[in-house]
Amino acid sequence: MKRIVCLGGGPAGLYAAILLRKALPMARVEVYERNRPDDTFGWGVVFSDETMGNFRVADPESHAAIVASFHHWDDIAIHFRGQCFVSGGHGFAGISRKRLLNLLQERARELGVHQHFERPVTDLTSLRDADLIIAADGVNSMTRGAGAAVFEPDVETRKCRFIWLGTEQKFDAFTFAFEQTEHGWFQIHAYQFSEDLSTVIVETREETWRAHGLNEADAAQSIAFCEGLFARYLGGHALRSNAGHLRGSAWLNFSRVLCRTWHDGKTVLIGDAAHTAHFSIGSGTKLAMEDAICLTRHVSTTHDLPAAFGAYQTERGVEVAKLQSAARNRMEWFENVARYVHLPPPQFAYSLLTGSQRIGHEGLKVRDPRFVAGYEQWLARRDATEARPPMFLPFQLRGMKLANRVVVSPMAQYCAKDGMPDDWHLMHYGHRAVGGAGLVYTEMTCVSPQGRITPGCTGLWTEAQREAWRRIVTFVHERSPAKFCLQLGHSGRKGSTQLGWQEMDQPLPSGNWPLIAASALAYHAGVSQVPAAMTRADMDAVRGDFVRSTALGAAAGFDMLELHMAHGYLLASFLSPLTNTRADEYGGDIDNRMRFPLEILQAARQAWPAERPLSVRISATDWAPGGLAEADLLTIVRVFAAAGMDLVDVSTGQTVPAQRPLYGRMWQTPFADKIRNELGIATMAVGNIYECDHVNSIIAAGRADLCAIARPHLADPAWTLHAAAQQGFTAQWWPEQYLSGKAQLERNLQRAATAAGPV
Repeated sequence: MKRIVCLGGGPAGLYAAILLRKALPMARVEVYERNRPDDTFGWGVVFSDETMGNFRVADPESHAAIVASFHHWDDIAIHFRGQCFVSGGHGFAGISRKRLLNLLQERARELGVHQHFERPVTDLTSLRDADLIIAADGVNSMTRGAGAAVFEPDVETRKCRFIWLGTEQKFDAFTFAFEQTEHGWFQIHAYQFSEDLSTVIVETREETWRAHGLNEADAAQSIAFCEGLFARYLGGHALRSNAGHLRGSAWLNFSRVLCRTWHDGKTVLIGDAAHTAHFSIGSGTKLAMEDAICLTRHVSTTHDLPAAFGAYQTERGVEVAKLQSAARNRMEWFENVARYVHLPPPQFAYSLLTGSQRIGHEGLKVRDPRFVAGYEQWLARRDATEARPPMFLPFQLRGMKLANRVVVSPMAQYCAKDGMPDDWHLMHYGHRAVGGAGLVYTEMTCVSPQGRITPGCTGLWTEAQREAWRRIVTFVHERSPAKFCLQLGHSGRKGSTQLGWQEMDQPLPSGNWPLIAASALAYHAGVSQVPAAMTRADMDAVRGDFVRSTALGAAAGFDMLELHMAHGYLLASFLSPLTNTRADEYGGDIDNRMRFPLEILQAARQAWPAERPLSVRISATDWAPGGLAEADLLTIVRVFAAAGMDLVDVSTGQTVPAQRPLYGRMWQTPFADKIRNELGIATMAVGNIYECDHVNSIIAAGRADLCAIARPHLADPAWTLHAAAQQGFTAQWWPEQYLSGKAQLERNLQRAATAAGPV
């Protein structure tokens, strides 16, 4: 490789040039930057201690120079409604962005990198003789735009405006402060990055920014507004901008950038050209420089450039996706500050600290055990109980009181005969009830033979089935403190299919029964059976089925009822515009689409005892274009709550086969968070919640009231008992027959903790 060109003289381009010059000393390495050497947007850059470790390995010389200019701190301070909350142990290091650029420029010169400033490159054809072109040309990348057909960028302008300012006020912590105005909330992200300077980023919603006339304000007027609003945190010091050389307003929108492909021929994207991460998580420059480390390793060890690019994107794609997910969560938290301001100040602060879902309750405990202990005591006082891990706080809905916040999710067993639960179901539900969970769910129990998903689904349409369920309910109540929820549903167009461990969602080889749905649309076009669009007579019959099953469930002794209106089953098929194409009063806008599901809810609520709670499972999004809108979701929840729904079981998707979910840890929790904190309605979070830390974090932050855990309960029916022992919560109920096992488990865990020593 003879000639390497880096487009962009920011940290990404300079660091790539440094590392490639070291790795390939015979190559000519050049950097082209459109601005002057000292031009920069923003004031300070923040790195974690972990990131600095990566830099030390990659280039000890530049690492040493950066460290010599660092300002280091450990605390995060949150100011809200006149109170300040401080959490320590986080480990940050800040440096002037200009100083960082100068250090990298100096290091590049030492190594013989050719740097060209005020030399914009507007056409890659001028670099046709380069062997490798690294596009580090930022969020507005010319390279990405010119190659959009290959890179397939997805650029989204987000909901807030921000202005990046500096000040001589010294902040001894990474400081977040929130101020309310007559038009909405503003917040600052502030941190000290040198002995005498700090960054202050002011952020607010676009509509709030406009309402204050800041869209028409010049830089001096904007700065004066911010100084007045946040004067109490500035200690009399002024704010100032260094964005005068940039075109346009000093206020910007954050652009979220994703690219399907990061390379084309001999050109490769790094940093903001390929992906962005919101500044609230402080990861943009980190990601860019770590891209450079990874890219250098791959291109310097092979002559096969396409293979090196592919390996680079594969490796970095995993880490970038994780950080972008965390950054998206934190960004959306700040975009929706108004959603959380009703929380008590301690919980507001905790919610911010864990808003990325990357740092949870256990992570905070490692960083600052005193902070977490104090917060657990505050939570316990609110519930009039002793301090404990948040997952073990009690919870009450109507007349039902749960001992803790752990729920055994509804999980189909596919082994009933003619809908009848048998000894397997007694063992399955009984074992999980004595396993310590506060609430146990039945699998989706069908209201009629035609409403089954598979021939193995349980049902509740006969008195014999009622008695079989009563036997299980009685066992749960007599042998454990757990409560038992009956989930009722109708399969709709997704019925008459094979068992879950066979070909899921595929029709039966024989013996299929007729299907009904909101509209005559097959689940798998050309494969699945086409359902009949329901008539009013069908609706009356199905409503009668739900009422009958509800009454049978009440007689069987269930503590709670849930109506399944998610995952594309019958009632869900009315709610989604993807599955409801009706032209009558049950189709069209959301008021019409929810008309029949609301009838079912109202009828079931009337048939269900008033002292027992009723829940509804909803798919909050279809994960598909043209699916359920956010406004429609909120309308549904409001109307259902007014009709007697006590809790929303917030799931997503499974409406259409072509869905494209964004999977990850606790991936559906943000939807439960939105409903709970915008509408004030109790929610249950579901979806890849598998650690006690997940449950503790969700409950402590107020993102949901309950957490449903599925697969871990299949592998470990006593998941809750084990979680209690692992956290040293000895007050957790155990069956008397198992108390000797409890004692031994707690002793063994204590010995292991002692042997491991302090964390």
